[in-house]
Amino acid sequence: MTLSSRCSLSHGAPPLADDRQWTAELAAVSAGLAKPTAILIVSAHWEAAPLTLAATETVPLLYDFWGFPERYYQVQYAAPGAPELANQVRKLLHSPATPVYDDPYRGLDHGAYVPLKEMYPEADIPVLQVSMPTLDPKQLFDIGRKLAPLRDQGVLIVGSGFTTHNLRAVNLGGPADAAAPSWSIEFDDWAKRALAKQDVDSLIDFLHKAPAAGIAHPRTEHFAPLFVSLGASEDSLGTAETVVDGFWYGLSKRSWQIG
Repeated sequence: MTLSSRCSLSHGAPPLADDRQWTAELAAVSAGLAKPTAILIVSAHWEAAPLTLAATETVPLLYDFWGFPERYYQVQYAAPGAPELANQVRKLLHSPATPVYDDPYRGLDHGAYVPLKEMYPEADIPVLQVSMPTLDPKQLFDIGRKLAPLRDQGVLIVGSGFTTHNLRAVNLGGPADAAAPSWSIEFDDWAKRALAKQDVDSLIDFLHKAPAAGIAHPRTEHFAPLFVSLGASEDSLGTAETVVDGFWYGLSKRSWQIG
């Protein structure tokens, strides 16, 4: 039986790929894992209900950002599609109450390809992106639970968001390593401690339990992918370890590997 890990990654905007520390940390994560048979990724940048599967063939990337230098729009990541994994996901998730749709023309968005390009630069592992049909943490956790059997087949399940994410409350015109604001530090520390205690209930209720939650996440789409990873890892949360920490323009880059 082949087992694989689950990761929750802070993916960043495309310029985060210029951060040598971050790219080295992601490369170290993948180097410490058995090579996955496939990767299933949930990104903060794709909300679609019902739950939808992206292209299962290699199609152009989705450059879902604006105002950046041209070189960021020239990045390529032609990973193979994952039709077999898509079939498995349909079987695990589909029911009369929860249909599964397909979007055969949707390429990987930057929440998917930016971190994967650093982890697996050869782009030789089949990748399937799955939408978030809701931002409700409990429902996303339950989706992760249903996907948990994929780990027995060596599938790496990745939730890609950002541990704190409020672009209006940070100075993007300043240095990337500027001191983080107190709300970002407090929320980051709370999330770290809550996961270390395996306090899933508090994490799911983070808007009420975490300090400065409404500032750290004025909209919750960047924290939401974590819950798919947690649900898929329910039986091994005690193995969770931080693999990336620190701040980027005041936003927490904290990322976890579980299992």
